[in-house]
Amino acid sequence: MTFPLDDRGLLLGDGLFETMLWTDGGLPHLDAHLARMAAGCEAMGLPVFDREQARLLCMAAPREAGLAEVRAAVRLTLTAGSGGRGLDRPAAPVIRLAARAAAAAPVTTPVDLVLAKTRRNEGSPASRLKTLSYLDNVLARAEAQAAGADEAVMRNNHGDLTCAAAANLFWVADGSLFTPALHCGVLAGVARGRVIEAARSLDVDVHEVATGAEALDKAEAVFLTNSLIGVRPARRFEGETFGPHALAERLREMVRD
Repeated sequence: MTFPLDDRGLLLGDGLFETMLWTDGGLPHLDAHLARMAAGCEAMGLPVFDREQARLLCMAAPREAGLAEVRAAVRLTLTAGSGGRGLDRPAAPVIRLAARAAAAAPVTTPVDLVLAKTRRNEGSPASRLKTLSYLDNVLARAEAQAAGADEAVMRNNHGDLTCAAAANLFWVADGSLFTPALHCGVLAGVARGRVIEAARSLDVDVHEVATGAEALDKAEAVFLTNSLIGVRPARRFEGETFGPHALAERLREMVRD
């Protein structure tokens, strides 16, 4: 599908996307991704999309790309459609849906992290949605690459930890699991939810917190999560180093697709 030049997603970032893992010939967490996109549409005042159409597009994308038999990333994009001048949407927006697939080899190495200068705006509803406006994340990732690292750890305007540029953030301290609270400006990641559920099934205390980056200095382990990487342990963060950790490894195995 091509997008016309007056598409609001292209011009204004007015839309949402989901990225999900295609593995073993299917999309094991498709329903969770579609549910989050539907919640995002409600938050943004966009029309309800046809979930069956979205499902068919996502399932067809790997085959159309010749990737049906390999591990792949499927991206579903929803835009507010065309129309309206400037910021104003038309009275009855007609949304667009499109899906594409790309090969996605598993990540097997630990991640090196740096603290980004680029901040997330916790006061914006967009900070908790997977919108098409991802410039802050792009800039944070560029900071990490310029510093010779793999990924950036982001904070909000209060200095609280939020996430990585393209992943949720977790750490282990004193036998408990910690992750930034959603109100800090954090996306409710599908993999994030699965990790929290897995940890609680192990009777591990899980704390969703608002805290500064100094918390990572005291951590026994740090790891990132998203739908493509699962659980990826951190090796370094701003001079701190981390080795393998039993809880992080157990969680990685539990949420592996």
